[in-house]
Amino acid sequence: MHYLIGDLQGCCDALERLLQTLDFSPSRDHVHLLGDLVNRGPDSLGTLRRLRSLGSSATCLLGNHDLHLLAVAAGVRKPNRKDTLDPILNAPDREAWLDWLRQRKLADLAQGWLTVHAGVVPQWDTAEVLRLAGEVETMIQGPELPEFLKVMYGNTPARWDPGQRGADRWRYVINVLTRIRFCTADGTLEFESKDGADTAPSGFKPWFEQPQRLTAMQPIAFGHWSTLGLINQPDLLALDTGCVWGGALSAVRVDGGRRELTQVQCNQAQAPGAD
Repeated sequence: MHYLIGDLQGCCDALERLLQTLDFSPSRDHVHLLGDLVNRGPDSLGTLRRLRSLGSSATCLLGNHDLHLLAVAAGVRKPNRKDTLDPILNAPDREAWLDWLRQRKLADLAQGWLTVHAGVVPQWDTAEVLRLAGEVETMIQGPELPEFLKVMYGNTPARWDPGQRGADRWRYVINVLTRIRFCTADGTLEFESKDGADTAPSGFKPWFEQPQRLTAMQPIAFGHWSTLGLINQPDLLALDTGCVWGGALSAVRVDGGRRELTQVQCNQAQAPGAD
């Protein structure tokens, strides 16, 4: 059985209770985590330990909080006062955990579902999403990462250009796959608005409502947007249901034509937030 699971953000207890509720067996089942594995929750290190213990029965995507951990660890980003990353950063085997994180994906196909942390732009079809994700994954896993982390943050370029190269290209791809909420038809990104889908700035729409989206016929599952709430449609799953903010951790079974939603409530919560 294959399950897609929304943002964990260090909520290891909720993950454990969800796996128990699913009667999860690593020899039989597979979980696909949609990114933001760590940060803001109470046990980011324990979460990584549990996920790694699942071995090949877990596929984990990178989210913006996971990339933030890599940047803080490299000394190119200051910790946020709400970060809960110190147990990883101070662990004697921290380099092993950072290296494990670097090997995770930015996009994947799971039982016919395109899985990403945040979303895609209208100009990319499924093959392009996977190709661009793979390009950036190779960079993250390679020797170019330390220098790129210094320039990873920023909202430019705001629009996709296939001719982009180097840091600008990688930054745009990362911003789409791990940060997008609203965009225009030409793929211009907007990052100020973090509330629900009905708060789109003038000229913008939620990325999944763009009518000319090349992935319109492709089932997509994503997380990242806790203020959006659960979307459980035949071809669209939004699974960040705000576990770390006092909501639920959500899983949807997607194999063999089955669609089953399972949720567990989180036992603790940070102050509300959207990132």
